[in-house]
Amino acid sequence: MEILEFLIAFLKDPLTVIQGLIEQYDKLIYFILFLVVFVETGFVVMPLLPGDSMLFAIGVIAATTGQLSMTIIIPLLIIAALLGDNVNYFIGNKFGVYIKKKEKILFLKKEYITQTEQFFEKNGGKAVIMARFVPIIRTIAPFVAGAGSMQYYKYILYCISGAVIWVTSITFLGYFMGQVSWVKDNFEKVVLSIIIISVLPIVVKIVKNKIAHKTN
Repeated sequence: MEILEFLIAFLKDPLTVIQGLIEQYDKLIYFILFLVVFVETGFVVMPLLPGDSMLFAIGVIAATTGQLSMTIIIPLLIIAALLGDNVNYFIGNKFGVYIKKKEKILFLKKEYITQTEQFFEKNGGKAVIMARFVPIIRTIAPFVAGAGSMQYYKYILYCISGAVIWVTSITFLGYFMGQVSWVKDNFEKVVLSIIIISVLPIVVKIVKNKIAHKTN
């Protein structure tokens, strides 16, 4: 229950949670943030960890308090994302058939995998990059790539590009916007907006599927 409450708090207000962790663990915060990104991208059964909102919050903290260094956190989280993606790819490669037979494992539902497979079919290799900006799909995409027919040499090129673009763009967005007074005073609204924008593609896809199902 404590872990679930922590995850909910992290998703709702990553800024406050990260600042609390900094006060408690000081420089170990870098390892903690590394671990969060690695687990979110590396373990297909953990798709609900914070991603976009956490990166944005990291940028805000770096800009407003200086408690986090952008020169350290950017390359560190890119490496975390890359390592996580590769672990997830090889999990999919080795255990994809078994996991796809299950209806649900922890937070992972079979429908998430199905939606991600459809996402890959529609967008091809560039889906690895695009998936970076979509919660849940970002976690499952490397697994699906490994479980499918995408060869590793092709996957790793998209994987590196996606990790660099995702980490740098959202963290720097937080860094520059974090210096705006309105953003600092209304951070919860900003986080909520980021979450809504992030999950919007999933919602649209679900609605389209339901409409198509009723039509048929």
